[in-house]
Amino acid sequence: MTFPDNLKYSEEHEWVRVEEGNIAYIGITEHAQSELGEIVYVEVESVNEELSKDDEFGVVEAVKTTSDLFMPVGGKVLEFNPELNQEEGDNPALINEAPYGEGWIIKIEMSDPSELENLMDATAYKDLVS
Repeated sequence: MTFPDNLKYSEEHEWVRVEEGNIAYIGITEHAQSELGEIVYVEVESVNEELSKDDEFGVVEAVKTTSDLFMPVGGKVLEFNPELNQEEGDNPALINEAPYGEGWIIKIEMSDPSELENLMDATAYKDLVS
């Protein structure tokens, strides 16, 4: 299992990758997707909404279960990955195949980047799931 050093991790098994300025991508960790199993559907209805840390931003559905997705940091949801969107690319399996790359779920504009300080680094997250 991989734990990229360039990400921050939440206890709910979401990751955050900061891009330029306050722009960040959020997805679920390799650990989370392996626990869920084959992901068959992703629902995100929060595009253009301003959400706080820990707010629900969507749902992933796997063959055996459904899991809510939570904001690891607050911000405005700018985009739902079109490759995962049933109305566009419809390939939710990307989360299983590349959870830290093409399997990102949402792109946000962070409202308070200092919230990143409350998330775990790769070593702490690895310790949590080991």
